[in-house]
Amino acid sequence: MKKKALIAMSGGVDSSVAAYLMNEKGFECIGATMKLYQNEQLNVSKEHTCCSLDDVEDARNVAISMGMPHYVFNFSERFNEEVIEKFIKAYENGITPNPCIECNRHLKFEYLYNRAKELGYNYVVTGHYSIIEYSDEMKRYILRKAVDPTKDQSYVLYSMTQDMLAHTLFPLGGMTKTQVREIALEHNFVNAAKHDSQDICFVPEGKYADFIENYTKKQYPEGDFVDTNGNVLGKHKGIIRYTVGQRKGLGLSLKQPMYVKNVCPEDNTVILSTNEELFSTSLDANDINLITVDEITKPLRVKAKVRYKHEEQWATVTQTGEDTIHVEFDEPQRAITKGQAVVLYDGDIVVGGGTIFNI
Repeated sequence: MKKKALIAMSGGVDSSVAAYLMNEKGFECIGATMKLYQNEQLNVSKEHTCCSLDDVEDARNVAISMGMPHYVFNFSERFNEEVIEKFIKAYENGITPNPCIECNRHLKFEYLYNRAKELGYNYVVTGHYSIIEYSDEMKRYILRKAVDPTKDQSYVLYSMTQDMLAHTLFPLGGMTKTQVREIALEHNFVNAAKHDSQDICFVPEGKYADFIENYTKKQYPEGDFVDTNGNVLGKHKGIIRYTVGQRKGLGLSLKQPMYVKNVCPEDNTVILSTNEELFSTSLDANDINLITVDEITKPLRVKAKVRYKHEEQWATVTQTGEDTIHVEFDEPQRAITKGQAVVLYDGDIVVGGGTIFNI
């Protein structure tokens, strides 16, 4: 029986080349673009989008050029619930979220996969740069880093379950971005030279606080900047505007450089510290997902990454509960942040990860 694949086509070059590669392998393919929001609804520029209606025509154009049917699925309500509302709630609670992880978990590999099954398609294919393999030794699917280290996206994919991994294909994992562009140019794809979308598709130019205020129609009250001893240093402009490790945009004139150490919604304060005080040796994470094992039964040596652009560091991880882990680093790490993911690696293999809730 011919294998069938639903291609998640955002309108960008990566997903377009992924569609081409699956088509060339003889899969029966359809293209699908997820309608996640209206640009006008979120006040988002057409030049900085991902998976919005403004990209539909590019996706459809590429699909048609390959004789591939193309559909648009309206997931805007689910995107609002699973991504935008959680994003806003996190900042209101002094936490820094990673909405790309939530979008991958719930939209691409849950709702989109369920739609694929309803249509009788075996696989969901995306343009992510990562590698899925089946390990005969482990008797399970594993997730590896991409060949191109500058594009590797394994960090934001750690939440994929065995069922998701079994029914997902990442054809770009073994390629470089340059190779992907060359294929798109060779086949005259309309989006061959299109810029890469920004990480947070619904936040124009990274101005997340402006987005939150525009979306909620709320003004977040000023409060005190305080040091680690409780001394008032000045006034902040609303807690949603600050995240751990931040130095720029504080609007203070102080004797020495100070950085955000903690955001405290309970008393509407933002705690500042010296750079040295930002370093921590451990963290706790919940909402965990393990890929290479069902559970961690004894302390495990890994390399751990605490943010997307963080260089992974040696650590020991212990599972402390059904849904919690404790990570102890060999060396102190700067600005570990609640709400971000900690992702564990064994070489280039993703062991698993979770959401940081305690430092």
